[in-house]
Amino acid sequence: MTTPHEELLLPATRRALLHRIAVAQADGRAPSLVAAVVRDGRTVWHGARTSVDGHGPDENVQYRIGSITKTFTAVLVLRLRDEGLVDLGDPLEKHLPGTGVGEVTIRDLLAHTAGLAAESPAPWWERTSASLRPELADVLGEQPLRHPVGQRFHYSNPGFTLLGALVEEVRGEPWEQVLRREVLEPLGLHRTDVRPSAPHAGGWAVHPWADVLLPEPAEDLGRMAPAGQLWSTTGDLARFAAFLARGDDRVLKAASLREMRTPAAPAEAADVAGGYAYGLGLEVRHHEGRLLAGHSGSLPGFLAGLVFSVEDDLAAVVLANCTSGPAVTTVAAELVGIVAEAEPRFPEPWRPLREADPAVLELAGPWYWGTQGYGLRLTADGLVSLEPLTGTGRRSRFRPNGDGTWTGLEGYYAGEVLRAVRRPDGSVDHLDLGSFVFTRLPYDGNAEVPGGVDPQGWRGVG
Repeated sequence: MTTPHEELLLPATRRALLHRIAVAQADGRAPSLVAAVVRDGRTVWHGARTSVDGHGPDENVQYRIGSITKTFTAVLVLRLRDEGLVDLGDPLEKHLPGTGVGEVTIRDLLAHTAGLAAESPAPWWERTSASLRPELADVLGEQPLRHPVGQRFHYSNPGFTLLGALVEEVRGEPWEQVLRREVLEPLGLHRTDVRPSAPHAGGWAVHPWADVLLPEPAEDLGRMAPAGQLWSTTGDLARFAAFLARGDDRVLKAASLREMRTPAAPAEAADVAGGYAYGLGLEVRHHEGRLLAGHSGSLPGFLAGLVFSVEDDLAAVVLANCTSGPAVTTVAAELVGIVAEAEPRFPEPWRPLREADPAVLELAGPWYWGTQGYGLRLTADGLVSLEPLTGTGRRSRFRPNGDGTWTGLEGYYAGEVLRAVRRPDGSVDHLDLGSFVFTRLPYDGNAEVPGGVDPQGWRGVG
């Protein structure tokens, strides 16, 4: 029997999704594996595979989600920023004094560029009691820095512990309470919590050379909780993924979420080759030509992956209860790909502009930067786009500034200003884009072209 949301996908698509997670569970030797797919902001498929006959975990069974917790913590920090209580460029010392690493900025911590150690001092924090690390100093250790501040990406669990402490300091209450009030309750994530509640999966280690199991302890992480404590379900994480892709003004606006998934850390050479980058609490990766954001997670006994594609308006979540095994984040990316390719998204209907400013309409059409042709187009969303006519070269969309100029939104021209330079009679002489000159003809002799135009004009060789 199919559930109502499964009817939103074609039978062949549902079978392909189920086959993918069945292979992942079998090849990865996971005691259980659950998954969900989100399209257009709602869950359209849920699947499960398990080693227990006659039983399949549903979307309400909790699994530990490890470092996906970091994305929740990052949302809380961006809320503080949006309220004007902190600036991402603020040194930590300004809001949380006495840590010994007060020179690192909030942005550094969010992007893992603070230079902090990847882990807390021994013993292994994921497998030992939080009572061994009651204070921030116990989490950071005597030598918390491994690299110069702000110079390289180095993933750090203690860094997100500091961000959790920052949230507590600014809000004046525990991280757990702030998270529940400001994120979990507004988004309806009622099965996401710092502690498990039935029904929940048990965590297992699978022997690498034998098909036998060992139960993993579920340690409370204490001070490290903002880096990896949460338990959740595919149902809740599907709703969270929809929020991350679209925004919800009750929690965080879409613009701030775009900032979170914009690469903020300089990637290592291996990451560049693998198409991986890190934003502000979100991982960004290329998978088979598709740009995905999200986060992975693991703790002893559990693996978790959440990814979403804004362009396809698709997301997927995969959870498993084993310490190592299936590559759940890759599987999640492949689930997105299966739906995107089998049932591609319909584009929005083309609609004309309600009105067009004649002064802007005058600029539409072909322009030349030197000899390279570009097209300037007005779009129905009120932006203008500048794209190379040959398909190669720099391109960007521009938003109006209200004074007859536009600011670039992406690529090489992000933040650069585009303006029309007019002659005394009001006609357009050329476009100026960050000092680059665009003319109506290649090296237009009637336009103000820096460096001048040869008076003999264009000519052959003979």
